[in-house]
Amino acid sequence: MHRLSSLLGFSLLLLSGTHLQAAPLEAAAINEAEPGAFRERLAEAEQKRAQKPDEAAKAQKDPDTLPTEDEARRAAEALTDPDPFLIRLQVLLDRAHASPGVIDGLSGENTVKAIRLFEERRGLPVDGRVDDDVWQALTQDSAPAVKTYEITEKDVDGRYVKRIPTDYAELAKLKWVGYRGVGEMLGERFHMGEGLLEALNPDAKWTKAGTSVLVADPGPAPEGLVTRIEVDKSRGEILAYGEDGTVIMTAPATIGSEDTPSPSGDMKVERVAHNPGYTYNPKKNFQQGKNKELLEIAPGPNGPVGSVWIALTKPTYGIHGTPEPSKIDKTNSHGCVRLTNWDAEALAGIVEKERTEVHFLEEGQQPTGATAQSGTTGSPSADTPAQPAAEAPPAGATNGGGSQPG
Repeated sequence: MHRLSSLLGFSLLLLSGTHLQAAPLEAAAINEAEPGAFRERLAEAEQKRAQKPDEAAKAQKDPDTLPTEDEARRAAEALTDPDPFLIRLQVLLDRAHASPGVIDGLSGENTVKAIRLFEERRGLPVDGRVDDDVWQALTQDSAPAVKTYEITEKDVDGRYVKRIPTDYAELAKLKWVGYRGVGEMLGERFHMGEGLLEALNPDAKWTKAGTSVLVADPGPAPEGLVTRIEVDKSRGEILAYGEDGTVIMTAPATIGSEDTPSPSGDMKVERVAHNPGYTYNPKKNFQQGKNKELLEIAPGPNGPVGSVWIALTKPTYGIHGTPEPSKIDKTNSHGCVRLTNWDAEALAGIVEKERTEVHFLEEGQQPTGATAQSGTTGSPSADTPAQPAAEAPPAGATNGGGSQPG
């Protein structure tokens, strides 16, 4: 199992940015997926990738032999689409409230971070790898990772928007910044990437009520009362603690940037706004494109701050959702804390205004619930390319302080 966990560690760290297709994406294959089968698929992929006779012979060695790092890297590169094991792994992490962000059947830093945070909470050695102890703890939850869902008339008749402009002046013309269609809506409902949803249901008729589709089962939202949130700037994640000091949920997060850093120190949750509007004021905030005038952008899950805004007592700063969940902790923000819409909504349901404290950890500070991290891997890369981010306090949520980077 130690050899298996080492390979899984290599694969999870090296598959960042790829898509995997190593086995049929059927319900049984996903719900019964095990680390061993994933390891075998990696070995098969490496064997197929081998181009020279000596490389092919090397790939055919004893399957119980630990591959070298170079072999593991080449195997990882040979896999190109969602994998059943990674789907199950991400669902189990999500149900344990160690959010991997988007469930996509791919591997990357957010999945590794979720494993590490799960290890911290369970008092296991923290290395971001799926070893025997981690897998045994996760699979105490034996419920199926995916389930069948029937599309309803309400789903089909949703208030959809065919095109979401990126330019704020154009975006401000919309009366509702909703989902683009049934696929995007269901993806967010079940914490999935649209790519995985389509891969699981290649022949689905998304606009026909009664259509059965295969979806992830992320389970119920976390319960309890969060009295303290720690925002870890260096690791790109949030940890939410209950009254007794136990961690209720963790999630990957986009937290500020060098140009517009997130705030420091302690503050509290002031209020929660669901489906907030968005006030763009370039005179007191960043300027987007050529837009120099005040703009009011309508509510909706694809708005600049997503489907929920958790206002903090430091004026104009908050924790909120995003219209692009796949970019969490892969881009920068304008100072606020950005989560997937579903993670932001889960957090909004367990905080209490004027009671829940929010503490921003500086470089070198350890989260309250963290354990020793010797050998920790998979933290965000410093050279991940930053892309333009756009957010600000939602309409009516400026705390009287005007617009600031969000």
